[in-house]
Amino acid sequence: MYHEQIETLSQTIIRALSADALHEAMDRIALALGFDRFALSVEVGLGGPSGTSMLLHSYPPSWADVYIGFNLAHTDPVRRAGESSLSGFRWRDIEALIPMTPIERVTFETGRRHGMVDGFTVPRHLPGTVTGSCTFVTGADRPLPERMLAIADILGAIAIAQASRLSGWCRTAKKPRLTDRQRDCVLWAARGKTNWEIARILGISKETVIQHLKEARDRYDTSNRASLILYALFDGLISFSDVFRWRERL
Repeated sequence: MYHEQIETLSQTIIRALSADALHEAMDRIALALGFDRFALSVEVGLGGPSGTSMLLHSYPPSWADVYIGFNLAHTDPVRRAGESSLSGFRWRDIEALIPMTPIERVTFETGRRHGMVDGFTVPRHLPGTVTGSCTFVTGADRPLPERMLAIADILGAIAIAQASRLSGWCRTAKKPRLTDRQRDCVLWAARGKTNWEIARILGISKETVIQHLKEARDRYDTSNRASLILYALFDGLISFSDVFRWRERL
């Protein structure tokens, strides 16, 4: 039964070839799964002039006006918790994922007063490429449909992928911006090593390390070390496990 339901509803998403069609499909799916409302958000690119985004939702107009008008995305704990979860999560479990700040609690409670009582959010991230989430929400008159959360997790991921495609994203292989030696220098810099220490570790001169890091900054059009490290992380040239787990092998 569940397999057939997933297949039917997923095809509804895949056949939605415009934002309006996807909005209509997600509205039907939210109700079919036992939710009241939905929100589907996708950001493609780095948020600059070449980036695109899509936001579809059936939230109450009063809450949408407050959320957008006061730019509450920056204080939304649901958004931040999505960056710390590998799968869909209930809103009641947010504090198991992240420590909520006082202003985030205010944002969360404001949403509840506007009818956003409980929810289930499906996050997906490809660093430097796509950031998206699909949220299903219930109001005050009914609880989360627990039996449908696994299906919501699957369909939310499919919806994010479809919204990404409609936003113009396609997976392409990118050439690395850094040479192997530049990457080595950036990685050791991310591990907190000085230029002198990097030179000792890699068996090269301090001047060569300085030159490698300068050329790496030039390739990312940035003037400081911290931004260079963030760009390399964002591009996937180095990873958080590269940065933090090397000590375990010592």
